[in-house]
Amino acid sequence: MASFDESLDDQIKSRFAYAADKLEWIPLSLTLVEYPQGDLFGKALAVLSLMPFAIIAGFITLILFRRDLHTIVFFSGIIINDCINFVLKHTIREARPMKRDGLYVEYGMPSTHAQFMWFFAAYATLFIYFRLNYNCTIAERFWRTIVAVGCIITAILVTYSRVYLVYHSNTQVFFGALIGLALGTAWFIIVHTILTPFFPIVVSWRISEYLLLRDTTLIPNVLWFEYTSIRTEARARARKLSAIGRSH
Repeated sequence: MASFDESLDDQIKSRFAYAADKLEWIPLSLTLVEYPQGDLFGKALAVLSLMPFAIIAGFITLILFRRDLHTIVFFSGIIINDCINFVLKHTIREARPMKRDGLYVEYGMPSTHAQFMWFFAAYATLFIYFRLNYNCTIAERFWRTIVAVGCIITAILVTYSRVYLVYHSNTQVFFGALIGLALGTAWFIIVHTILTPFFPIVVSWRISEYLLLRDTTLIPNVLWFEYTSIRTEARARARKLSAIGRSH
């Protein structure tokens, strides 16, 4: 038993020695953001520049748990926008203002972060003011405006962070933001005028029923509708259980 433990220890030590001396280690640059040491504002901007990953995680969560076609096509537009950015970067091939060894893409025109955030801000703002265009209270209008302004401010801060942290030049973030705005607006128009009328047909497919896909186009306030529906169903079930209990 002792010889087996010693052999296992030797194997582990050999593995560690090989990893330290022979392998080349690189950081996961997808989420790696550098900022000047001791610069708290730069650190805050570095954290904020990870916002696209938080948004993507939010989309995946919403798609898994809500299965709404509007969310799915919104996320599809973001993927298309990212693919266009990839093609443009590798076609223009303009270098970043400062070379970093940890970067996974050496090209900087246009900025991926700026294009992503302004696509999201453009689509979300248009969605709020056109798709959610129903008779609402003053409080609801206030919160709609807060969300829309929040999306725009966040896009501005993330865009600025890429210049402040010297990941992109002013020109690269400008064109990234411009392309993102144009694509976000265009995708909203396509979804709103062309794709949305087909949603009732899509949700009637057998595969859509199996995946529990749903179309909430005709429901003005989805949160309120779900709240009242669940409350009504819960009360009905409670009364039913109470009646069964009394009968026994």
